[in-house]
Amino acid sequence: MSENPIGRRAVARDFPRRKRIISGLSQGVVVVEAELKSGSLITARLAAEQGREVFAVPGSPLDPRAKGVNDLIRQGATLCEGVEDVLRGLATPHRLKEPQRDLFETAALDDAALNAAADALRDQVEALLSPTPVSRDEIVRALRAPAPAVLAALVELALAGRAELSPGGLVCRITD
Repeated sequence: MSENPIGRRAVARDFPRRKRIISGLSQGVVVVEAELKSGSLITARLAAEQGREVFAVPGSPLDPRAKGVNDLIRQGATLCEGVEDVLRGLATPHRLKEPQRDLFETAALDDAALNAAADALRDQVEALLSPTPVSRDEIVRALRAPAPAVLAALVELALAGRAELSPGGLVCRITD
């Protein structure tokens, strides 16, 4: 799956767009294993933004490959211990979510504009961070931006090693 022409070699910057297509074609995504800096977390974020159900299979807190999955559960992903959990989650009509279409108005913007909007918001979010933990809700209120877009920016900052997401919805800047 790709928006790229046939024969074009994929590069790293193409993967998030491809993940957006894959999550968009799905009713939900199941994340089985993900480190804190993982492409699986990008897919999960995109699925949530598109109103898809996000399922996470818990792992050992001692295993670094489970840190991302366990964090998804803390953030509200549906705990998944087997196929029954997925079937139940997808079959329950009240569990369907409204897509977050207002994030960057994707229909009206091209990729360059989308990247610029995401970069600008990420910069604004990062400017509000300090070494002292602050509630992610405070950041949303301060920026008056859509919560999913702010949370996506926080995840991107965490994946880049510039922010740390903590239990209880707290986030802080990582200092060298």
